[in-house]
Amino acid sequence: MAEERGEGPLQEMMEVDRRVESEESGDEEGKKQAGCIVTDLSQQSLRDEQNGENLTGEAETPVDMETINLDPEAEDVDLNHFRIGKIEGFEVLKKVKTLCLRQNLVKCIENLEQLQTLRELDLYDNQIRKIENLEALTDLEILDISFNLLRHIEGLDRLTQLKKLFLVNNKIGKIENLSNLQQLQMLELGSNRIRAIENTDTLTNLDSLFLGKNKITKLQNLDALTNLTVLSIQSNRLTKIEGLQNLVNLRELYLSHNGIEVIEGLENNNKLTMLDIASNRIKKIENVSHLTELQEFWMNDNLIESWSDLDELKGAKNLETVYLERNPLQKDPQYRRKIMLALPSVRQIDATFVRF
Repeated sequence: MAEERGEGPLQEMMEVDRRVESEESGDEEGKKQAGCIVTDLSQQSLRDEQNGENLTGEAETPVDMETINLDPEAEDVDLNHFRIGKIEGFEVLKKVKTLCLRQNLVKCIENLEQLQTLRELDLYDNQIRKIENLEALTDLEILDISFNLLRHIEGLDRLTQLKKLFLVNNKIGKIENLSNLQQLQMLELGSNRIRAIENTDTLTNLDSLFLGKNKITKLQNLDALTNLTVLSIQSNRLTKIEGLQNLVNLRELYLSHNGIEVIEGLENNNKLTMLDIASNRIKKIENVSHLTELQEFWMNDNLIESWSDLDELKGAKNLETVYLERNPLQKDPQYRRKIMLALPSVRQIDATFVRF
């Protein structure tokens, strides 16, 4: 699971690719990884071009849908980057299950009412401002409207079979209007403007929740999410680890790039295999000795000084990856050797494999 990581800007990008949720949303097929911040650089030029800011100064001209041949028998329709400006003419698709309209010029969700067989709709990287006109797609299981211009979560009440919802990199300010989505397993809201975790009580089947790169100040209102195995709230404004006591099935916890000062509040999270608290203000490794299932421990860019702190990790017999770089500890010329002696199961220290 661990990946190598370099220094400087490259390191930052790889960090995000490895760990930031919007971004590494954990989808088993890997198809949602394109939302990660590391791709912002390449995606930005594409979005600028789509918004009429290309190098020539000319707006990109939408394609005439009549020039696109649609197979009425097709189950998977992929129209990625076709310069489609308006959703129309798709009613001929009598058997379609997956419709991909990524990286187009679509401004409005419309004219999909007849696609009763649709299971997955991908509208990633368009110019959509509102979630609307989806009421008829009651069998939809996967919906991606990431990298658009949404300000509100709305228009999803009828999509009761939805299992995965991706709304990465919009302008959403509040978690709301999700109460009917009780089958939802993955919710990805990274890179928005959310200030509070709220209105998730009915999402009891949720397995993965990604809220990285928002403006959240407190871990709260998570008690009902007892099936959660992955929680990522990186790059927010947290100062305290709390509110996780009911998340007894949690396996991966990502809290890097916050303002946390003390490791605490993990007493009931015995199943954790991945703990990422890098880039905080933590001075001591403590209160983790009971996390015996840990395989990865990311603690780089903190304020750890004492080698005796590593004793807290000795109970984790399957610990393979440890990141401690850019702590005061790293100044010790015997840095790697001391980690290897203290934690004999470790195979990777920072970006370097030390055992094979």
